[in-house]
Amino acid sequence: MYEPSRTKPVVHRMGAAPADYPHRSRGEALDIQLAGHLAALLAVTDELGLDGAAGAIAAQVARLRGAEPARAAQGGPTGDTAVLHQRAHDLAARALLVAASRADTTVAILAAERMDAHSAALDALDLAGAH
Repeated sequence: MYEPSRTKPVVHRMGAAPADYPHRSRGEALDIQLAGHLAALLAVTDELGLDGAAGAIAAQVARLRGAEPARAAQGGPTGDTAVLHQRAHDLAARALLVAASRADTTVAILAAERMDAHSAALDALDLAGAH
């Protein structure tokens, strides 16, 4: 037998009353996503001990979030440097994609510069390992 639903429907029809929860705009969602990618890049950059780059990244995270980001204690790389540079390169690439879709030129340039720097570091590590 059919038993009627006892809960309110989750799907709302067009023209119905707005939902009771707040919605984010696409721009706000991209800001949150971009700040997250940059914060992850900042953590890896801090771990690599790249203070100048970390400062520039932290400034952009603070601009997007409205507060200074949490920073890792400086102590030099604790893991495989090549793995850290590859992770930082990948995070910078993600930040570049979101920055481009958000039309944030400042972050896009910063992310592209970080990608180039980490690519160069990986190339240098490959050359050092080959000799």
